[in-house]
Amino acid sequence: MAKCWELRGCDDEMQAECPHSAEFMDNCPTKCAFAKCDRPTHEMTTDPELIFDPTVDRSAARRDECTFCAFFLRNGPRFVTKE
Repeated sequence: MAKCWELRGCDDEMQAECPHSAEFMDNCPTKCAFAKCDRPTHEMTTDPELIFDPTVDRSAARRDECTFCAFFLRNGPRFVTKE
């Protein structure tokens, strides 16, 4: 099962025409009406500790909105650090 940050929010037909999901697989911009997250776990944050956490792998998010979501920033994939 896909994680919420791996989903775009639009259906397959729309993705076929969308310039963001095409050749280069850009993230869906926050201004896109179909990129809005309606999941109960979605929580926008302004907490600098979460937003600037260097261990979060932000490349896993398909939507720019996820990079400011507390749920993603707490539960999303991490970079493996060597200690």
